[in-house]
Amino acid sequence: MTEKTLHFVGISGSLRTGSFSAALLSQIVAMSDDRTRITAFRLHDVPLYNQDLEPTHGSAPAPVLALREAIGAADGLIVVSPEYNYGMSGVLKNALDWASRPAYKSVLAGKPALIITTSPFAMGGVRAQAQVRQTLSAVLARVVSRPEIVIPLVGEKLPGGLLTDETTRGHIKSGLADLAAEVARARS
Repeated sequence: MTEKTLHFVGISGSLRTGSFSAALLSQIVAMSDDRTRITAFRLHDVPLYNQDLEPTHGSAPAPVLALREAIGAADGLIVVSPEYNYGMSGVLKNALDWASRPAYKSVLAGKPALIITTSPFAMGGVRAQAQVRQTLSAVLARVVSRPEIVIPLVGEKLPGGLLTDETTRGHIKSGLADLAAEVARARS
């Protein structure tokens, strides 16, 4: 019996061209193998959340519908977020707010999710990690229960946008394996 290739979609909570979170997500996409296919969804075109733009579920702006479709079609979600002012980025919170509709029946409800946070400082985004976890839990996502993946001093680990730190690479691979296991649990 052949195992089905799992598809994970990743989103980065930063729009900046030189974003460490986006660079890290790009490196995670490169970790795709015969068991997992990982793609990135860019949040650049997702407008600010405004419920007036969505009187019914199907009438949201096209970039929002594309976001929901990408998450809905994926077996699991990978969230990579910087830490801004002790919390997750507004870009990420906005995307999660859009994806969380309709309430309790959204593409996030029951979706296995892995959280990775980054920071150029020594804490690695632990406070952002907590906020992302709280938001994903509130929208009924299946957040992978595992030690947090926080990447401190991220700039030193991504010189030129390449993940050179083998310890960090190992933590991410372990997280991806845990995400795959959560997908299996969700299906059983």
